Amino acid sequence: MVERGRLLADRTDLRPRDRDHLRALIADWTLVADLAFADLVLWVPTWNQTGFTSVAQVRPATGPTAVPDDVVGRFVAKGRRSELDRAYASGKMVRRAVVDGQPSPGGKRVAGRYRGADEAIPVMSQGKVIAVIARHAATRDVHRGALEEAYLRSADDLLDMIATGQFPLPEGLATTDSPPRVGDGLIRLDQQGTVAVASPNAISAFHRLGLAADLVGANLTATATRLSRTPGLVDEAVALVAGGRSPGSAQVENDDATVTLRSIPLRRGEEYLGALVLVRDVTDLRRQEKALLTKDSTIREIHHRVKNNLQTVAALLRLQARRIDEPAGRAALAEAVRRVGAIAVVHETLSQQEGEEADFDEVADRVIGLTRELAVDAQVERVGSAGLLSADVVTPLAMVIAELLSNAVQHGFAESTRKPRVTLQLARNGRRLTVEVTDNGAGLPPDFDPGVGNGLGLKIVKTLVTEELSGAVSWEPRRPAGTRVVIDVLLP
Repeated sequence: MVERGRLLADRTDLRPRDRDHLRALIADWTLVADLAFADLVLWVPTWNQTGFTSVAQVRPATGPTAVPDDVVGRFVAKGRRSELDRAYASGKMVRRAVVDGQPSPGGKRVAGRYRGADEAIPVMSQGKVIAVIARHAATRDVHRGALEEAYLRSADDLLDMIATGQFPLPEGLATTDSPPRVGDGLIRLDQQGTVAVASPNAISAFHRLGLAADLVGANLTATATRLSRTPGLVDEAVALVAGGRSPGSAQVENDDATVTLRSIPLRRGEEYLGALVLVRDVTDLRRQEKALLTKDSTIREIHHRVKNNLQTVAALLRLQARRIDEPAGRAALAEAVRRVGAIAVVHETLSQQEGEEADFDEVADRVIGLTRELAVDAQVERVGSAGLLSADVVTPLAMVIAELLSNAVQHGFAESTRKPRVTLQLARNGRRLTVEVTDNGAGLPPDFDPGVGNGLGLKIVKTLVTEELSGAVSWEPRRPAGTRVVIDVLLP
């Protein structure tokens, strides 16, 4: 598929503000397509004025498509589509309506049996025609009801506003995370703010809010404010949106339901015709969001408590180590304290972050801080970044890094006179994560074999990498001196 922005830049000579106008139109023209039961294709004149290029299209969610193919990027030479040429040159709509097989007088819409329509609508911006919308309605031999006719009339009003440069409304773009569509619910207001037409879904949404009376014929502002959580206080946003004279979005909420409203004022020049108010029942969506927030808060609290418990365990192990005279036993407890501390660091980080992921760079830096406590004269640093990782990966990986870093500063320089320098390098490429721990110490013993090593730290590293992370780990000498450990993990 051809990129829309590249088409506008490469094939047209539109001004930046005209391009912005078209982008705003495309962002909001699904509303028009759904109301018109028609496909819309946006044609823009080429830079050399030899024809038109299609830069966008939209299909209706309320009916069948009349343009099943993707036409974005197609070129039409001048003279091949006379309706495009005429609409662009005249700045007026060009309609070719067909009713019962016969063209209707003047191309006007006729209520009753409606076979289809092809129209070309100029797109006006600051008094200049910058593009043309082609409207394609699927041929249907059906009787349209009052609601469908109201939809079509509303579509015509919006297309008239496009042709005069009054739509889209920059301040009227949907700003909610779940903007309503025509199929969710539609209300048409008259000039007094009274509900003239309401779709069944819109009526159901207000009934869920607690409305017992008829919605049609009611003042929407009074109805919405009365059904809100605080009926004694007028929500200015709700009042403005429900009144229909100000474009924007608002939310009507009470203990029973939550409904999102979006208003689009309709105008013909300076005359106010009424407004369209899109309605969406988001009660279940908001409940799910609250449930997720509650779950997330619970998980963070669990991580916090686990961290506190682990710190308590570490403190008890330190006390126990002080009561042991045997150096080997004291050293073993010190190792246990360090390992428990590494796990506590992970849980502390997870308790401060939202979701099931953690910033591993922060975890690695805290593990490095624990390592510096073992050897204050050692230079330990991190290079590179791993980004956000899932909690299932963070815990074992943090323990592995803690083992490798502590082993490097405690044992790698036992027979070396160099100032200890250890580097943790993180590199991520898509799902692949590479971790390297290097030092400038004495290097590996001549008889070192990771496959048969019996050290506890070595076993912990191999087990966590191969079984928990499903990765691979290797040890190799570093030139001119030191050791290099490489871990390769394929992230889930």
